[in-house]
Amino acid sequence: MEHIGPDVVLIGAGIMSATLGTLLKELNPDLQIEIYERMDGSATESSDAWNNAGTGHAAYCEMNYTTEKPDGSMDLSKALHVSESFEQSKQFWTYLVRDSDLNCPVDFIRAVPHCSFVHTAENRAFLKKRWEAMRAVPFFQEMRFSEDPGEIASWMPLVMEGRPADEPVAATRMDLGTDVDYGSLTRELCARLMRMDGVKIFFGYEVRDIDPLEPEEGKGWMLRVKDLHSGDKRNVRTPFVFIGAGGGALPLLQKADIPEGKHYGGFPVGGQWLRCKNPEIIARHHAKVYGKAALGAPPMSVPHLDARRINGEPALLFGPYAGFSTRFLKEGSLWDLPRSIRISNLAPMISVGLHNMPLTKYLIRQVMQSDEDRIKALREYYPLAREEDWELEIAGQRVQIIKADEEEGGILEFGTELVAHADGSLAALLGASPGASTAVSIMIGLLEKCFPNEMQEWRWKLKEMIPSYGRSLAKDADLLEKVRKESAGVLGINAPSL
Repeated sequence: MEHIGPDVVLIGAGIMSATLGTLLKELNPDLQIEIYERMDGSATESSDAWNNAGTGHAAYCEMNYTTEKPDGSMDLSKALHVSESFEQSKQFWTYLVRDSDLNCPVDFIRAVPHCSFVHTAENRAFLKKRWEAMRAVPFFQEMRFSEDPGEIASWMPLVMEGRPADEPVAATRMDLGTDVDYGSLTRELCARLMRMDGVKIFFGYEVRDIDPLEPEEGKGWMLRVKDLHSGDKRNVRTPFVFIGAGGGALPLLQKADIPEGKHYGGFPVGGQWLRCKNPEIIARHHAKVYGKAALGAPPMSVPHLDARRINGEPALLFGPYAGFSTRFLKEGSLWDLPRSIRISNLAPMISVGLHNMPLTKYLIRQVMQSDEDRIKALREYYPLAREEDWELEIAGQRVQIIKADEEEGGILEFGTELVAHADGSLAALLGASPGASTAVSIMIGLLEKCFPNEMQEWRWKLKEMIPSYGRSLAKDADLLEKVRKESAGVLGINAPSL
């Protein structure tokens, strides 16, 4: 059966498609949009709070977003990018809440301090240098630093109780931090889209193939879609496709067979959490406390003792612990990785394997961990932790980007990357952290790349939705203060006071 399709097809009902669909309908209410999701609901894979390691990344506490240069200075470029991107997300959510399109911001965002913590002399020196560099930038001026065990204990009592008195410790704290339940946010955005004219979301439908239209049919794509419940199949025509299917994006990009996607591969990294099941302990921790990643560990494995609210309930997690599976999705197939290997990406994948032995060894150690090993890691951040208060929770899969490189042959990237066809008719988002937190910024980049003509008319509306659009918050402290104040008031995320 052939379905005369819409103006836009979004594959996957996670935070990326929900954000893009919302932006497009705000910019052009007449657009016809269809979303196809293989699961029976939105945000069931990477965007779900239990699967998602990111809860409002703003570079306040993630030490892997700042690196020390050979000359000893701190490189803040990634931290600035992430922080500015998250401010754009907050502005967009503020616009939606202010217009009563998202009625209960408390359901998806709340104020939670973001802290960094270290407990060796070497890391203490690094953290102080990081703080000195960051507080000179408007984004991070309110960051506090302490080496005083008593003050640090007031910020994070669980972390300091039972710790040796002579252990060198240091911490930073940003009261402007937030906790974001991207699962709840995604479900709210999708529910809002479903109430709109011209938007349809098909749950339990899998896109099996993507082929370009014949030249005489114009620019666009033919999608082969299967109803996983009835087995019915349909062909869907559309002039634009966004592949926002998380770990499932790479196989679909390969099926589209665009030149821009030929040399990409994927390296799946699984995740696990220790989840606290003792309400008394959960009630005593009120911060996101991030440490430094172990040598050879992927950035997504930065250890953190994380106070969260998930589906309206307080939660406390520690991890994530890395694992390895050949699945690209939590509900995927063990054949996902083997099926993704092509002649065009084989050399980069082999090169990455040869040049990333520390990562391979790290993953092997993680996979072989016992319950006792995991509790031992937890006790570095919560010395008095008891095994009976925690249980193992399986998190989502992350597919890290592998791509060709002239010098290295292939490189492994820990981030997100937008891959778009030259004619702008198809785009796919690959990679992982800090994706959800920067979704608005990434999708604006997609609009600029894939809808350049329409953007001439859309810019005024984007500036209404995101006041800092087209301007640098890093260079305009007054504008930063203004948008932060408005977002805090509308979203109800005024910083807590100690």
